[in-house]
Amino acid sequence: MSVKKNHLKVDQFLQESTEAQKWQKEYIKLREIILSCNVQEEYKWMHPCYTFNQKNIVLIHGFKDYCALLFHKGELLKDPKKILIQQTENVHGARQIRFNNLEQILGLEETIQAYINEAIEVEKAGLVVKKKTREIEIPEELIIQFTEMPELKVAFEALTPGRQRAYLLHFSQPKQSKTKAARIEKSLSRIFAGKGLTDCICGLSKRYPNCDGSHKMLENE
Repeated sequence: MSVKKNHLKVDQFLQESTEAQKWQKEYIKLREIILSCNVQEEYKWMHPCYTFNQKNIVLIHGFKDYCALLFHKGELLKDPKKILIQQTENVHGARQIRFNNLEQILGLEETIQAYINEAIEVEKAGLVVKKKTREIEIPEELIIQFTEMPELKVAFEALTPGRQRAYLLHFSQPKQSKTKAARIEKSLSRIFAGKGLTDCICGLSKRYPNCDGSHKMLENE
């Protein structure tokens, strides 16, 4: 294994950044633990990041109430200690181990090393995080339109999955039923034309196939 060298930008980050000053003891210990594993220190996204064969393994970052290790493919780790946290429901793949003080890090030192080594093995095996698509319910207003106009249901289902999803998100956003119905009504011509929510339907767009608003000139004539 090659001799590891501390990254100069990480040194600078630990000495000068406000974030690192708040969690300096914790960051220094986390850096020490990580560098005891077979990883390369780099500086990415304005934070210390550690890679194996140029693949991101783990990153150190901090917030107001905690600092954390962010495992880029944490979802694939076994997590026997049940300490990995999904930051938000929209974060796919990455997982955090959070710390509030140095003592917590010292108590989990061997566990942290084990998780890092497992993350390295995940990269060696070429494992990837599978993208998850959240199911979106069809709004009642659209179901009613499908019932009243069966041809609309046929046209909608003929759209690509991405276009269907964009429409469903657009229709579902308003809280009021009448606003949802208005959005559906306004989109009927697009759907029947096999176009997506942001596709050009007038043929004048300078960003074709995407709409740039050129159709408004026709409406004003």
